[in-house]
Amino acid sequence: MIFRKSIVSLILICLTSLATSTAEAKRILLLWQSPDGHPVNTHEYETGIKIIANWFHKNTEHQVIVSQADEPWEEGPQLLNQADSVVMYLAQGAQWIRKQPARLKAFQGYVAQGGGLCGLHWAIGSKRDEDIPDFVKLLGAIHGGSDRKYQFLKTEFRPAANSHPIQHGLKPMTIEDEFYYRLKTVKSATPVVPLMESLIEGEWYMTSWAWERPDGGRSFGFSGLHYHVNWGEENYRRLVFQGILWTLKEEIPPTGLTVDIDPAWLALPKRENAAK
Repeated sequence: MIFRKSIVSLILICLTSLATSTAEAKRILLLWQSPDGHPVNTHEYETGIKIIANWFHKNTEHQVIVSQADEPWEEGPQLLNQADSVVMYLAQGAQWIRKQPARLKAFQGYVAQGGGLCGLHWAIGSKRDEDIPDFVKLLGAIHGGSDRKYQFLKTEFRPAANSHPIQHGLKPMTIEDEFYYRLKTVKSATPVVPLMESLIEGEWYMTSWAWERPDGGRSFGFSGLHYHVNWGEENYRRLVFQGILWTLKEEIPPTGLTVDIDPAWLALPKRENAAK
């Protein structure tokens, strides 16, 4: 699979053996960006998106649209119109969406029509306070503003005390990651549901969530995945893949998805002058 700036890779997917109740092929738009200055093996947006694309290509009949969302992302509004769910794995997603008024308007229109929306790691955040109000209405939660909280640590990571389809097959584990926590959540008639939580500063904090929006669409977020190596964890992949399928309104098997991958998918591209 080749990823190049301003080129969209459309993968027409053949049905295989995944045990989900897919009534028809839907369209998943996967958004990634170039390296954002973090060291190698962190914020590896391109390779992370390739893992998602490859798994859905191999295991579902859905169409996957992969787009490099660096500026000016001219094809963006048209791609949103074609999507049933959008997955963002990029830098400061809240700021990026608001950077261009037309882009914010396109995302607002997309979710108003019931489109699914997923955010991974830095895609759920922004350093700026002014980005919070608009973004939280799209994704349900945000790691944002001057008072945002994050920790690099090895800690316990477990399903929250809820019964949600995305939680099927998920297990407690110990993991090293950068977790965003004390997330700001939307005020809504439909509640944000904690899916996974991390033990930080002696307390359990929501680090993944699901939200059935009043517009009828679904949003999913996960604050982890700072370190690329964590894509090798079955629990992490199950959380992400099931979160995406849930936003497509697919049923999740009671025991969870089989989320095996080819180890070669984890390989990072060679980059000249990469930060150490």
